[in-house]
Amino acid sequence: MSPSAISIKGLTKDFSVGMRGVKLRAVDDLDLEVGDNEIFGLLGPNGCGKSTTIKVILGLLDASAGECKIYGKPSHAVAARHSVGFLPEAPYFYRYLSGRELVRFYARICGVSRARIAAQVDEVIELVGMTEAAYRRVGTYSKGMLQRIGLAQALVHDPQLVILDEPTAGVDPLGSAAIAEIIRELKRRGKTVLLSSHLLAQIEGLCDRVAILHRGKLVREGRVDDLVQEKDAQSLVVQGLSATGRVAVEQAIIEQGGTLCRVEQPRLSLDSLFLQEVERRETARSTSTESKGGAQ
Repeated sequence: MSPSAISIKGLTKDFSVGMRGVKLRAVDDLDLEVGDNEIFGLLGPNGCGKSTTIKVILGLLDASAGECKIYGKPSHAVAARHSVGFLPEAPYFYRYLSGRELVRFYARICGVSRARIAAQVDEVIELVGMTEAAYRRVGTYSKGMLQRIGLAQALVHDPQLVILDEPTAGVDPLGSAAIAEIIRELKRRGKTVLLSSHLLAQIEGLCDRVAILHRGKLVREGRVDDLVQEKDAQSLVVQGLSATGRVAVEQAIIEQGGTLCRVEQPRLSLDSLFLQEVERRETARSTSTESKGGAQ
């Protein structure tokens, strides 16, 4: 049986605060397993311990207690991190480099061979949709473009495990949707993705499993559908029902031993509505442009 991508047992991390050495517990006795080739969400409000947990996984912080392993190797060992790519929440990139130069720089740092480096850089830049902007200076990039070129640097050495800390923070819905699709493509390529976020709606349809943290403790963990589904309730969506018909349906529910808990109007999420409207107008604009071009 192959080891989990990430295995955390009894992880505790304390920080000393102030001159008196008062302990602040950022992560409290955390147990977590992230399987290979899944998208796992580490969720919770700011300050709940997500970033601290990630830093322990990456070997950037030592645990106060407990253990953390990456594919069976202790996370503090350098060998464990050869197969890991990381995009921090607020990355700092050299603004004077072009996107391609930046990704090439990180490829060399990560030990990509000279024979493979050009092909690897081209592949990841295409994957994140930055081919057209690859020769522009990073200092001219928008927030969404910075996140995408950041994804490229995290992927250039072809890691098996990709860790993303708040990958959609500050990115508009279109950019968030593009990043989400890149993450899905990574899963299709057999990668494991661990991502943290406090924007739950943005990643609800993205993760296979999630863990919810609060004040350093694990609150809930499991498959997204299992966590959000109301197991003892069903939803009926009906169109064109008259007032008389509604009364008859409600009476039938009572006669069958059920209870009508609420009547709701189906609705899209605001993100879905925004993307739907933008995509509709972009399609109409493209069609109009093609028609004008054909008419000339």
